[in-house]
Amino acid sequence: YDWVPETVKEKTVGFRRNKKIVARTPKELDAMQAAGEIVGEALIACREAAKPGVSTLELDAIAEKTIRAAGAKPTFKGYEGFPGSICASVNDIIVHGIPDEKTVLKDGDLISIDCGATYKGWVGDSALTIEVGTVAADAKALNEATEWVLMEGMQAMVPGNRLTDVSHALEMATRAAEKKWGYNFGIVDGYGGHGIGHEMHEDPYLANEGRGGRGPIIQEGSVLAIEPMLTLGSVDSVVFDDDWTVASIDGSWAAHWEHTVAATADGPRILTPRKN
Repeated sequence: YDWVPETVKEKTVGFRRNKKIVARTPKELDAMQAAGEIVGEALIACREAAKPGVSTLELDAIAEKTIRAAGAKPTFKGYEGFPGSICASVNDIIVHGIPDEKTVLKDGDLISIDCGATYKGWVGDSALTIEVGTVAADAKALNEATEWVLMEGMQAMVPGNRLTDVSHALEMATRAAEKKWGYNFGIVDGYGGHGIGHEMHEDPYLANEGRGGRGPIIQEGSVLAIEPMLTLGSVDSVVFDDDWTVASIDGSWAAHWEHTVAATADGPRILTPRKN
């Protein structure tokens, strides 16, 4: 999963070709969306508060307050020892940045906020990248492109497709985004999306690139957390001594967008919608 990159190849190849991704009932999808809407509210609150002079710890407190006020629990807090309710990743930090009072936003920063909420036994998981003040042209292009890649790639989340059809769609969308925005983007190696339901990270692992037509079958009601992570440079990364923070190896900036998405007969259904 995006949290444990050393296992990703095992997770991808561990499925027989005829295996199917677990299907949720319409009622269960509604329950998952209830959790996802709380995540959306927390992300909007963080986006509105992400101004120059605000620390990532302050954003974490805002997200936790929003989640708990809705009767849910912050899924990330305490997950394998993670101390925050959000991951707050600034500039060259790709994912899993730990919120703290020392990291203070300034004009021109990019900050990726990843957030999860558990509500009535179901988990919602979503992420967005926020432009703080006025950002450089390449950073803005990176951010817009990564969101676009998510929205384009998730179109492969339909019944009858296979897991890596989504991976391939994300990769092809990234290459199309390079032409559309005029920059080269690195698809971060070893990190990707995942199954989700009663637990935040469930099988299967979803790579953000690769050949299509492989892996388990997507059924009507199957759910995946789809989360492209792109950089303006290298595909390689390094994990800090805190065993969480993942940074680009060359210092290039990164963006991260994620939605929890269900496959339905009517097309992909976003279970982590944001009202604005």
